[in-house]
Amino acid sequence: MKITKEEALLYHSSGRVGKIEVIPSKPCLTSRDLSLAYTPGVAEPCREIHKNVEDVYKYTAKGNLVAVLSNGTAVLGLGDIGPEAGKPVMEGKGVLFKRFADIDVFDIEVNSHDPQEVIKVCQLLEPTFGGINLEDIKAPECFEIEETLKATMNIPVFHDDQHGTAIISCAALINAVELAGKKIDEVKIVVNGAGASAISCCRHYIKAGAKRENIWMFDTKGCVSKDRTDLNKYKKEFAQEKKFDSLADAMKGADVFIGLSVGGVVNKDMVKSMAKNPIIFAMANPDPEIMYDDAISVRDDLIMATGRSDFPNQVNNVLGFPFIFRGALDVRAVQINDEMKMAATLALARLAKEKVPEMVIKAYGGEEFQFGKTYIIPKPFDPRVLWYVAPAVAKAAIETGVAKIKEMDWTEYEEQLKERLGLSKEIVRVMIHKAQRKPKKVVYPEGEEENIIRAAHSVYADGIANPILLGDKNKIINEIRRIGYDLNEFEIIEPATCEKCEQYANEFFRRRQRKGATLYDSREIIKKNNYYGSMMLALGDADAMISGYSTSYPNTIKPALQCIGVKEGMSVVSGMYIVITKKDTYFFSDCTVNVNPNAQQLAEIALSAADAVKSFDVEPKIAMLSFSNFGSAPYPESLKVKEAVKIVKSKRPELIIDGEMQADTAVVPEILEKTFPFTEIKGGANVLIFPDLGSANIAYKLMARIGQATVIGPILLGMKKPVHVLQRGATVDDIINMTAIAVVDAQESKK
Repeated sequence: MKITKEEALLYHSSGRVGKIEVIPSKPCLTSRDLSLAYTPGVAEPCREIHKNVEDVYKYTAKGNLVAVLSNGTAVLGLGDIGPEAGKPVMEGKGVLFKRFADIDVFDIEVNSHDPQEVIKVCQLLEPTFGGINLEDIKAPECFEIEETLKATMNIPVFHDDQHGTAIISCAALINAVELAGKKIDEVKIVVNGAGASAISCCRHYIKAGAKRENIWMFDTKGCVSKDRTDLNKYKKEFAQEKKFDSLADAMKGADVFIGLSVGGVVNKDMVKSMAKNPIIFAMANPDPEIMYDDAISVRDDLIMATGRSDFPNQVNNVLGFPFIFRGALDVRAVQINDEMKMAATLALARLAKEKVPEMVIKAYGGEEFQFGKTYIIPKPFDPRVLWYVAPAVAKAAIETGVAKIKEMDWTEYEEQLKERLGLSKEIVRVMIHKAQRKPKKVVYPEGEEENIIRAAHSVYADGIANPILLGDKNKIINEIRRIGYDLNEFEIIEPATCEKCEQYANEFFRRRQRKGATLYDSREIIKKNNYYGSMMLALGDADAMISGYSTSYPNTIKPALQCIGVKEGMSVVSGMYIVITKKDTYFFSDCTVNVNPNAQQLAEIALSAADAVKSFDVEPKIAMLSFSNFGSAPYPESLKVKEAVKIVKSKRPELIIDGEMQADTAVVPEILEKTFPFTEIKGGANVLIFPDLGSANIAYKLMARIGQATVIGPILLGMKKPVHVLQRGATVDDIINMTAIAVVDAQESKK
């Protein structure tokens, strides 16, 4: 993905600045709540913890809280930029912990270059945290800091820059060596880089079976050999008697090259000189030691990995640290030892050999993955990593005696991990990956708006869609230049002067001539952006349309209905919102179009919603909502809902649908199981069909404002071609997400 400086700064500064906030996990609304949360009620857990310090895990967040701690001396590729400048990275690391493993994080930036001071800070913080993730601390100080803390503290301490790359790349190396038909204890390994990550990688490879005498390491001064007098004690571990004059000499006949240095230090000739079935892990970021395309162009027997997401076999630390800490925290491990790290490595290596499930394939746009040269390590967004790696780490902690919890129900633990992930929240990501697989032309009638332009730039740069902006051409060009984007990214059309106006006007007149339209009126109306965009879609000059950012809902859908119309066999269109809560995702329909639909229309709304939800790779469980439960109040308003259920079942008997039912009945599994065990819906509904526009509109807006849910939509259902409506003033992210949904809708329509 191409991210501009301006976009990155705006992302971090807009709205609530930074990327994190602290949210209470208990009610804190009434004076009674506050009395429980603080004085006098808080005294009771304090007394219990005072009697038994281990109860801190029972009554506080310590057991799910990690410190991401740095002194800013080795931040990404930026070097020693200081603790303040490193803080955005530490906040970002906290976001990854939360996103991938539901671990809470406080980022701690320490203003000191003195290892002893950093050590002291960590030691003093031990009562607060369940673990400490050391981050972006330069070598060799990072070794001293971690070694001392592991020896003196009773919570896990883990320097990700050292061990993260080691754990993940070792999993890839184990699989690559197997595919190459070689043995890990026999391969010659050349390593370019001698910092914390390189040394930790080599140590970990040795624990996996590699031989120390088969590893040659290079730093900025050349080969790490025993005749050098400038080596620190960590480099001395890998000093060899035999010395190579250059990296190129060392790579002749080498089986494995490990790059943890800078881009461009390896050339094609060096790749050619390697042994049969060579393995190259060029992990410098953003520019690898040699680009993937260059390397494979000279060796068709090569197995290669990089740190980049746009090439196969990405070695990404996010495959490690969230899940390692998850497993360590869940058994209250006092440290993360070598056995736990190796357990993570072997779990990742094993997962790469498993059959890749449909949800992962679909998440990556339908691309097939199978264990082989281009798939030796799981994908970073494979949700299975959580329940493969965390239990493996937890088991290793118990087996090696560093866990305070000695027994676990592993089946139940796996289910708990899946619940933590909230897999239903992956919907938007799944849509984006699907869209990137086969981008479509998307027209934006409000092309002069800044947020539309920003979103259009992003969807083009990320390969989601090919944007078409409608509006005053000069205004759009000036706005693009003001923001600083490349004009070549955008197709710009000015409807008032476009050469296709006459063609579109004639077609509009043909479609509407018996519904009050004249050719003169058609020529004028087609110059309006929403009408022009709708005709582009109708005639195949665009694949989808997104509007509504600055216009009212009727002004968006009326032109679409007049130019495009509803699907064959349908009598109504409807609007659906995706409502993402902390734990679950729901689909609300009809929230935007039909004021008081009859039974037949409700049935059509349910069928449209079911088909749309399936496109998100979610199995729809549909609840037809009312103020009554299963005939308890037989009024016309509830009877029409009951009739709609019958209609849907007659047309699509395979669908899981029931009603009429109240909203809490639909979403609370206990109510369904205990009070209404006869219902077809098990575990709660995820698709909620509202009986009228008033209740639906009120519900989704309350969820967005009071329920703190993320609401995406409305997604317009029932149109012949994809037309989707934005909420007024939608954010750039909202527009990007809606674009991805529209592109996938267009892909499905083409089928």
